[in-house]
Order: sequence, then C-alpha cells, then structure tokens
Amino acid sequence: MATGDVVVNGRAAPLPPGWEEESLLSFLRFDLRLTSVRLGCGVGLCGACTVLVDGQAARACLVPSAAALGRRVTTAEGFAAAGGAPAAVLRAWAELAVPQCGYCQPGQMAQAAATLAARPRLPPPAVEAAMAGVLCRCGTAPRIRAALNRAAALLDEGA
Repeated sequence: MATGDVVVNGRAAPLPPGWEEESLLSFLRFDLRLTSVRLGCGVGLCGACTVLVDGQAARACLVPSAAALGRRVTTAEGFAAAGGAPAAVLRAWAELAVPQCGYCQPGQMAQAAATLAARPRLPPPAVEAAMAGVLCRCGTAPRIRAALNRAAALLDEGA
C-alpha cells in the first residue's frame, strides 16, 4: 500500500491529489463510485453515510479523506468479503428482508456490524442506544433490531 492509499473493501485505493480535504463520503461515493455510501444530512446526525473505519463506525461525511490514509475502510459493498460481524449482518439483513426504502440501510448495517464486533450480545436497551444514531424514516426499525439479533445468533453459530 502506497502512502497515499486508503484500503477500501480490501483493496488499496489511491487518494487523488486535491481530495485530501474532501470528505471520505465524497471520495468513496464520487471517486470510487461506491453507491452504498449515502449523503443524508451532511453533518453527521442522520448516520446514512456510516462506514467502518478500522472496524469502528464512522460518519463518512465528517471524516476528511486524508484522515483515512493508511486505514481500512469497509462499505456495504465489502461486507461479504470482510467476514465476521459485517458478513453476519449482511446475511441477517438478507434473510429478514429488512429494507423498505433502503436509503439508511448501509449506514444501519455498518453501525450494527461495529456494535456486534464490540459486544455481540447486548440487552435491548443497549441495542436501542447503539442504533439510535442512524435514523430510519420509513419504519423498518423493528426489522433492523430483529436483524441485529439474528446477526448476533449467526456469529454465535460461527456462520
């Protein structure tokens, strides 16, 4: 990996000159064409742009691209290959047909994967607190919570 690279979904991606101060969201969506990274509010409040940076949930609209240099960024496009919590979340979301409108789902999935990686079994109030920062406006919150529990069960099963 070169000094000017961000590892995105397992592959080195060079940060083009002049993109250092652009948001990670802009780099991922507009330079790399990873359309799961969604622009919502643009100020880190809605969570639609949430991705994993070194396994931690991060609001891509708030992270300057230069801050991701040398780090591992995982978007929903890379969840299957990532294994562990991201792959379990992807499988659970598919099994339970979670999305309705789908706009917030990549952010929901990234937040869920980071939450499960940190602590696979959370009591319901902790699940609510962990997921509260990613807004869902179309009403899939119950299915999102069910999928989070299913993903935790998949991790327990070693799937």
